Amino acid sequence: MPLPRLILCLDVAGGRVVKGVRFQDLRDVGDPVALGAAYSDAGADELVFLDVKATVEGRATLLELVRRVADRLTIPFAVGGGVRSVEDAEALLRAGADKVAVNSAALERPELISELAERLGSQAVIVAIDAAGGEVYTRAGTRPTGRRAVDWAGECEARGAGEILLTSIDADGTREGYDLELTRAVAEAVSVPVIASGGAGEARHVAEALEVAQAALLASIVHENPARLAGLRMELREMGVQLRDAA
Repeated sequence: MPLPRLILCLDVAGGRVVKGVRFQDLRDVGDPVALGAAYSDAGADELVFLDVKATVEGRATLLELVRRVADRLTIPFAVGGGVRSVEDAEALLRAGADKVAVNSAALERPELISELAERLGSQAVIVAIDAAGGEVYTRAGTRPTGRRAVDWAGECEARGAGEILLTSIDADGTREGYDLELTRAVAEAVSVPVIASGGAGEARHVAEALEVAQAALLASIVHENPARLAGLRMELREMGVQLRDAA
């Protein structure tokens, strides 16, 4: 079985990394190029770059910024936000991304997942699911869909998704721990890797998430001090979590 992954998340708006609580009150936490390079050097297994305003603003992801971030990384790099077509996804891969993440566009037209998987391969397709109370939300967590996260995750896998990025809106930015109940339910419903997202505040939370998911997304816990990542890896190993060796 593959070792669990620590994936660093850069939520980007206006060309800057931002972070909020439950998708609200976004605050500036740094430059995406500098932070991405710091996390790559500090031992992150992967990086996810999410343009959190692209869909709401009706535009494509900032390709030039993606290129600049990709140029500084030595680890796999996924990009999401504003991906509405195979052509959008291919442009991101040409800009340096290894994977693409889709969310709102997939909910609006689920066939997009299959189209991406057929053209890019399932290993390059992540479906991001934002959920509150077990219900899927779209458009940066602003619009309820009436769909259950467990059901939608299963459909995403059937259509060719290679991974599920599951964010609990209820836990996001709180640093009080991941939504383990939701994460476990989704992980048990699919056979593809699930990335737990939302709520990491200390090493114990990450260890708990990795008991039910194949990867943990990190943001607030390290954004204010990127050097914290190395210490976090050490704490997790001391808890018995087997991690990949840092690059």
